[in-house]
Amino acid sequence: MVEDVVRTLGFLCMGSRLRRIGERLQSDTQQVIDEAGLGIQAGQYPFLAAIDRSGPLTIGELAQAVGITQPGATRTIGQLLELGFVDMQPAPDDQRRRLVSLTGKGQDLVDHSKMVIWPRIAAAVADLCGDLDGPILEQLAAIEDGLAAVPLVRRHAARTG
Repeated sequence: MVEDVVRTLGFLCMGSRLRRIGERLQSDTQQVIDEAGLGIQAGQYPFLAAIDRSGPLTIGELAQAVGITQPGATRTIGQLLELGFVDMQPAPDDQRRRLVSLTGKGQDLVDHSKMVIWPRIAAAVADLCGDLDGPILEQLAAIEDGLAAVPLVRRHAARTG
């Protein structure tokens, strides 16, 4: 059997390992979505959730809410527009700003998902993490906050310089 180098190298490959875990969680989530016949990608759900929680948002606000680049948010919103789950209109206070909101179809999807799909996925992930030692969500938040405050490149420079 070939050695799992990403696992063996520990902190050196932490980003690769987290990406691998994230991709597996996304893939498994997609299976649940596909079985339900919802016609949406797992990575699109956070955008719908952000709009549902906050109301209409600009692309920039959505990118910030989901934690991705603005071009990535633009691409995803374009897909959701094509699927008919969101609509984009000029903001009433500033015609240069465009606000993304849920359509009736999008709200129906979110309402169904909040009752059926999201609890199923959350329960499955909680079950997966249930026997772990320590508050994993708090630890992940601390890692994200730490990277936002001081990127790796500055951490290395601070220790050697």
